[in-house]
Amino acid sequence: MSTTAVLRSEWIKIKSVRASLGSLIAVFVATVAITVLAFAAVGTAEADNADFEPLFGAFYALNFGQIAAIAFGTTAMSSEYLNGALRISLCAVPRRGLFYGSKVAVVGALALGVGLLTSFAGFLAGQAFMGEYAIGLGHDGALRACVGGGIYLALMALLAAGLTMVLRSGVAVLSILIPFTLIVSFVVGDVASGVAQFLPDKAGQQVLHENPSGTLGPWAGLAVSAAWAAAALIAGWWAVRRRDA
Repeated sequence: MSTTAVLRSEWIKIKSVRASLGSLIAVFVATVAITVLAFAAVGTAEADNADFEPLFGAFYALNFGQIAAIAFGTTAMSSEYLNGALRISLCAVPRRGLFYGSKVAVVGALALGVGLLTSFAGFLAGQAFMGEYAIGLGHDGALRACVGGGIYLALMALLAAGLTMVLRSGVAVLSILIPFTLIVSFVVGDVASGVAQFLPDKAGQQVLHENPSGTLGPWAGLAVSAAWAAAALIAGWWAVRRRDA
């Protein structure tokens, strides 16, 4: 099969599996919906606080969007391990490098496209409720944060995708990554802030700050998240290449 045909087949798989397509849609819907609800209710209530950071606060709902991104990356890969689907896929595409590369490319491209749309839409939707405290894309670091936020969501999806191919279980990956991003990362941050800044979520979210604190800058933090995702994808490739279907 040609590369184009394999890429098309992977897109058909994703849009045919409800869990994968639903998770991808949820990245946008959950982020924008929570942004609107939160900013409509208490958008200006904390704007006068001394520690209020308008840019980072604008991406509050991205914490929920990243959960959907992780779910998308996980379900897009874990569907291969249901009912022997991987054996059928490898019969159709015996070249495992082409199979795995195409799968990762489609997952990454979809996550990036939806991530960028979500990041910009969430930012603009939230600012519509901020009145005199609203900031625009011309605000210092705002455009960088919107672009970086979309890339961050894509990297979290790819991290989950690679880890799924290693563990061969969507449930296991979700059981690890969701508690990690919601709980463990914050606990580590409280205990050892120097170490926490190199965790994939903490590092990647540096790009959302107007003035990032710590050792990592906005793009360096995103590069750390990219390194985590790359390591997971390489491990996933090793698992696909070495293990039996």
